[in-house]
Amino acid sequence: MTERTLVLIKPDGVERGLTGEILRRIEAKGYIITELAKRQASPDQLAAHYAEHEGKPFYQPLVDFMLSGPIVAAVVEGDEVIKGFRSLAGATDPSTAAPGTIRGDLGRDWGEKVQKNLVHGSDSVDSAEREIGIWFS
Repeated sequence: MTERTLVLIKPDGVERGLTGEILRRIEAKGYIITELAKRQASPDQLAAHYAEHEGKPFYQPLVDFMLSGPIVAAVVEGDEVIKGFRSLAGATDPSTAAPGTIRGDLGRDWGEKVQKNLVHGSDSVDSAEREIGIWFS
């Protein structure tokens, strides 16, 4: 079943020059990038994107991190792309992400109060559509 997902390359990935490698891995997996934009996130976009986490201890450090530099947003399409990209991205914690995944190969714990884990991928069809609407209106 063809799906769409939102992929964000977070400020740490952009700053470290990993955008091309991350996009290469997405395309090598056979997925199609249908929209792509480099932009500075706004507080309003992040409030909408992370609304379910508001009030949690990690919320403000996460928002501050996502405001710290440009991000690359992509709409990616393919059969079961939501599950597939999340597998390609690897575990949320780069210290435990499996080798061969984006986070396992390229990420690490930087000892900061926010987890810099390079990428975001939507977790469901509903989330994907909501998130795509936030980043690509």
